[in-house]
Amino acid sequence: MADSNHFDYLFKIILTGDTQVGKSSKPYASDVVWYDDTKLTRTVTVLSRFIRNEFNVESRSTIGVEFATRTITIDDKRVKAQVWDTAGQARYRAITAAYYRGAVGALLLYDVTKPSTFASVKKWVEELREHASPHIVTLLVGNKTDLESLRSVTTEEAAAFAAENGMEFIETSALNTSNVESAFESVLTNIYHIQSSKHVEPRSSSSKRPLRLIERCMFDI
Repeated sequence: MADSNHFDYLFKIILTGDTQVGKSSKPYASDVVWYDDTKLTRTVTVLSRFIRNEFNVESRSTIGVEFATRTITIDDKRVKAQVWDTAGQARYRAITAAYYRGAVGALLLYDVTKPSTFASVKKWVEELREHASPHIVTLLVGNKTDLESLRSVTTEEAAAFAAENGMEFIETSALNTSNVESAFESVLTNIYHIQSSKHVEPRSSSSKRPLRLIERCMFDI
C-alpha cells in the first residue's frame, strides 16, 4: 500500500462562489429547497464528495478558512490537492489576498437553480483577477443538476460565459456525485501538465544519485 504521506506535487486549490451553492466542507447554513412539495435540507457538498477519502481536514477558525486534502495519481505521480474554502461569506472578505496567495487552481461555483449565484460569478471572476495569479487554472462549476426541474441557468448560457472568460466549464451534482470527481481531476491534471512542463530532466548529482524535483505550490496563511 502506498504511503499516504508521500506525494510528488502539492497544489493549493481554492473554492469560490456565493454561499449555499454546495461548495463548503461544513455548510454554515442549511440549504433548504422544495421539490415536488417536499422540503429538502441538503448538507452534502462538492468538497465533501471529493474528500470522502480525505487524509486530513483542518480549519483556521480565527480567519474563517477550512481546508481538506486528497491525493490522486496522474501519470504515475502522486498529486496532493489542498482544497481551501471560506464559505463565501462577506465577513471573511478581509482575508481575501491571503486566501488567494499561492493558489494554482480555482473552482468557481454557482447554483443552477439560483440565477443570483450565477450573476455573482462576474464578481468572483473579478476578484480572482485582482488577487490570484494570472496563470491560475479556473473551472466554472454549475452545481445541483439533480434539481433539473428547478433549473434557472441554462448550460448554454454558462458555457458561453466560461468561454468568454477563458475558463473551462462543467456541471455537477454533489448529491448524486455526478461529475464531482471529473471537476477536481480536470483542474489538477491541467495544473500538473503546466507545472511538469516547466521542469527539465533532472541531472545526476556528484554521487550519481538522481535528483528528484518536487513542485510545492502551496502557501499557508
